[in-house]
Parts: sequence; structure tokens; C-alpha cells
Amino acid sequence: MLSAKTLTLARCATKPAFLGTVATRLTHTLPDLPYDYNALEPYISADIMKLHHSKHHNTYVTNLNIAEEKLAEAVAKNDVNTCINLQPALKFNGGGHINHSIFWEVLSPNGGGEPSGDLKETIKRDFGSFENMKKELSGAAVGVQGSGWSWLGFNPNSGRLRVAVCANQDPLQATTGLIPLFGIDVWEHAYYLQYKNVRPDYVQAIFNIANWKNVADRLADAKEGS
Repeated sequence: MLSAKTLTLARCATKPAFLGTVATRLTHTLPDLPYDYNALEPYISADIMKLHHSKHHNTYVTNLNIAEEKLAEAVAKNDVNTCINLQPALKFNGGGHINHSIFWEVLSPNGGGEPSGDLKETIKRDFGSFENMKKELSGAAVGVQGSGWSWLGFNPNSGRLRVAVCANQDPLQATTGLIPLFGIDVWEHAYYLQYKNVRPDYVQAIFNIANWKNVADRLADAKEGS
């Protein structure tokens, strides 16, 4: 499972600025899907999955690597203005890479149903019931204006679950401090080929392929690290 630690954007190492050269920089790569492109049908079509993963996610990865390369060069030159100028590209493409890497894993052809164990009990404690949580998360997703994400996240300070919305590709943890557990991508490229402009139908369909085992593992890791 890809955790926030393994997806950190601090993946470039530079020599001290006075040496003026970049030592080593690790590049990000497009993760393989844990299932075939057609595995989530009929809820998400193979055409959407192929386009979403191989084109959109891959573009975020490519542009993130370009931005990080430019950042490493700017740091080596002590070029503060360029470092600042690169922040929007790092946020957008880095967030896109983080968000989608999580998204693929919290879906499964064997998903659906309701969570069990500690995840079930924690949802019940913080929302009253699974249906209440599902309603709040779905409503947040449908209500996103333009493009963005609806998330079920864990607050490491309070130890409680919370629903939050992030615009565009803003990453949940860097934006709100919440640790992402389950996200719904409501960019149109995630559903338009199949659901057209009926976003509510897509949002409801997501729960038929929700990988609650993966979400439960994320919750356990989040609690352990808080």
C-alpha cells in the first residue's frame, strides 16, 4: 500500500549550493494498477480506466518530474524566485500523483459492501452509521464545484474521522492535515465517458467497488502513526 511517507515529494537530493551541481534525483514513476483496466466494470468502464491511468495520471507524473528537476537546479543555483515560481506546478502535479496513487488502491473488483472491524466501529462512532458517512461523503463529492476530490480522512490530533473536500488536485494531508483513507475523484475525466454529466450516479457506483480492506489498513497505519 502506498502511504503518505512513500509518496512524499522530497525525493531530490542536492549537493550543497556552493558546489553548484545536482547530485542525485530520484524520479517518480506511474504505478501499475492492481487489476486490469476492465476489472471495475460495469461501474467504471475499461475505456475510462485506461485513459485515466495511462494518460491523466501519467501526465501528472511526467510534469512532476519536470518540476522537481527544475527545482533541484534552482536550489543548486540558490535561485529563490524560481523555487517559489515552481510551487503551483509541484502542488498540482504532486497532488495529482498522490491522489491517484491512493485512488487506484481504494478501489477493487472484489470491493463493495460495508467495512468491518475497527473501521466499521470508528465510522459508527464518528458518523453514527455507515450510511450516514456514505451520505456525507457522497454529498460532498456531488457538491464539488468544478473539479476536485471528496475524502474520508483521519485527524491525527483528534483521532477522529472526517469528510473533507479538496479543489483541483490539492492533496488532502498537505492541505488539511487529515490523513487520506478513501477518496472519490470527481474530475470529469474520471466518469464523463460513461456517466456524462450525471455525477451522482458515478458517485453512488463507486461504493460498489470500494476496497474497505485497503481503507481499514490505512486507518490502522494512521492510528499507529498518530
